Amino acid sequence: MQPTIYFAHGKESGPWGAKIQALASLAEGKGCRVESPDYSGIADPDVRVEKLLSLAAPKSGPLVLVGSSMGGYVSTVASRQLRPTGLFLMAPAFYLPGYLEQEPVPEAKLTSIVHGWNDEVVPVENAIRFARRHRCELHLLASDHRLMSHLEVVEQLFADFLCRITGSSSCAQTTADRGP
Repeated sequence: MQPTIYFAHGKESGPWGAKIQALASLAEGKGCRVESPDYSGIADPDVRVEKLLSLAAPKSGPLVLVGSSMGGYVSTVASRQLRPTGLFLMAPAFYLPGYLEQEPVPEAKLTSIVHGWNDEVVPVENAIRFARRHRCELHLLASDHRLMSHLEVVEQLFADFLCRITGSSSCAQTTADRGP
C-alpha cells in the first residue's frame, strides 16, 4: 500500500512552493497520495503542530511527513503522536529561540535530513547536532537554506527515501539505471 505524504512548508513559504511541487510530483509519480496544508498566517510553530495533528489522523497505509525549515520542526514534533513510517526533513528549524520543544524526538522508522552547508537561517551545526543525537541519516549539500540550487539532488534523495519506505521493486531498477 502506498503512503500518504503530508508536506509542511516553512515560515516564509507556502503550501505549493517550487520545492514542494517538485517533491509532490515525484511522490505522485510513485503512486503516493500527497497533502500540503496551508500554514500561512500561523507564525507559532506549535500551533502549526496542532493543525497537522488535526489533519493527519492515521489512515490506511504508511504515513510520511515531509517538512522544510519550520515545517521540519512541525513534522518532527507531530511525529511523536502520529508515528509515521518516515520523516524527510529539509533544513529543519531545530534549536531556535521561540520554539517550545528544544529537543524534539523523531518517532519514525526512517528519518532523513537534508541541509545546506551555507544555510543562513538555520545553522548547519543544528542539523549535525540533531542527526548525531538521534542517529538520523544526514545529507549536507553546498547550498543555502532553500536548497533550490541543488533541487535535483534533493529530489533524488527523496526518491531513494520513498523507495526505502515503500520497498518498491521498481526502485532497484531506477537506482541501477543511474549508474555508479
